[in-house]
Amino acid sequence: MDSEHALRRRHRAHREAGAVISRDRLDGWAAAVAQDAENAHAGRFADFTVRLLDDRGGDVVLHTAGADSRQFRHLLADDEVTSRHRVLAFDLPWHGRSLPPDRWWEREYLLTTDTYVAIVEDVSDALGLDRPIVLGCSMAGSLVMELARRAPDRWGGVIGMSGALHVEGRFADWSLWPDLNAQQVVPSWTASLKSPHSPEAARREVWWTYSQGGPGIYRGDTYFYSEDLDLRETAGSIDTTRCPVVLLTGEYDHACTPEDTAAAIAAIPGARGGTMPRIGHFPMAENYPLFRTHLLPALEELRELRDDPREDRW
Repeated sequence: MDSEHALRRRHRAHREAGAVISRDRLDGWAAAVAQDAENAHAGRFADFTVRLLDDRGGDVVLHTAGADSRQFRHLLADDEVTSRHRVLAFDLPWHGRSLPPDRWWEREYLLTTDTYVAIVEDVSDALGLDRPIVLGCSMAGSLVMELARRAPDRWGGVIGMSGALHVEGRFADWSLWPDLNAQQVVPSWTASLKSPHSPEAARREVWWTYSQGGPGIYRGDTYFYSEDLDLRETAGSIDTTRCPVVLLTGEYDHACTPEDTAAAIAAIPGARGGTMPRIGHFPMAENYPLFRTHLLPALEELRELRDDPREDRW
């Protein structure tokens, strides 16, 4: 059995289980798998080496609160994007195909800024990414600004959709009430955030994805960006000459309004972006064909800046 191929399979299995993997652990796995291969008995198998050679690096996309990376399936199938970018979408622990951490039932799920930042940084390190562009929506649209603030040289740029410096009053207990069916109420609340111009099939797909969130997960995610994260006093310290920032919000978004995004752009020196007409809170999922007309120019500019980071280009 080839050690590198086995390492990738084991690494993928751990990522799908929601683990945050350090480089030391990866190195340890590599040594263990190599030893396994060395001790293997001969049989009807041929040894061969599998290597991933890809000059596109890797760029990370981050899903919204209470949902998962299926929201980016249209982007992942866009040949014009994937021919230039290796797009990596993962589910946060507790979300989608990522299981909760060990003994999760012993504590309340509340996502904090430090935990969220650490997960994204650890995934980037575990995959060996070199200054990836990070694209996030909703709570992740707010997170990318914090990523740029904390470690601007780690990222090739960030694109935030539907993100704000702070969101008031979103953290609430109603999704836990036993007389409400959260698997219907939460997705129906999100339905109000979508544009009436978005295709019905896509809008209902967003609803369906939200209906599959675990109990209390949407609430726990809103704790991050409604209670824990507040960039109103620190956004001015973000250095966009080291990590360019693009912020885009849909015209019909009333969770993070175009005015909220305009305030963030004004607060961050050098930030760019604006309002996307005829789009709501979930641009990549509710109307990808229209959203890509805004996304592609931003991605291309950030890619060129990352590859040729002259100071006068942003």
